[in-house]
Amino acid sequence: MADEFDLEVATPERLIVQERVTTAQIPARDGYIGVLAGHAPLVAELQTGVLSYVTGGVTRYLAVHWGFVEVLQDHVRVLADLGERAEEIDVARARAALERAQKLFEEPHVDLDPAALAEMQKAQARIEAAAQK
Repeated sequence: MADEFDLEVATPERLIVQERVTTAQIPARDGYIGVLAGHAPLVAELQTGVLSYVTGGVTRYLAVHWGFVEVLQDHVRVLADLGERAEEIDVARARAALERAQKLFEEPHVDLDPAALAEMQKAQARIEAAAQK
């Protein structure tokens, strides 16, 4: 079908998604990229966030963390450091991780720790993705 394109989402450990889709919303460094079939080619840095896509009229969600996205007219490839389908996410564990990271920022004498900020962003993305399932 001309209104569809191949979406591939992979991490170093596994291939998470390999499907024909009609649209995708991908978190990039400068904001979300909305992709439809025939999109202009581009390469962008992947940001921590929720990736969504529509296949067969159903919207699916993933939490992704860092990496790269390559968009071609008929194929989108997302190479993420980490990625989880919404239904795979342990919400209680993600909430606990978010609380731990937030406590670090509540300490008045603690400098902004990039690793703690990244952990907080990952936990938030997981919670947001899981809420969509």
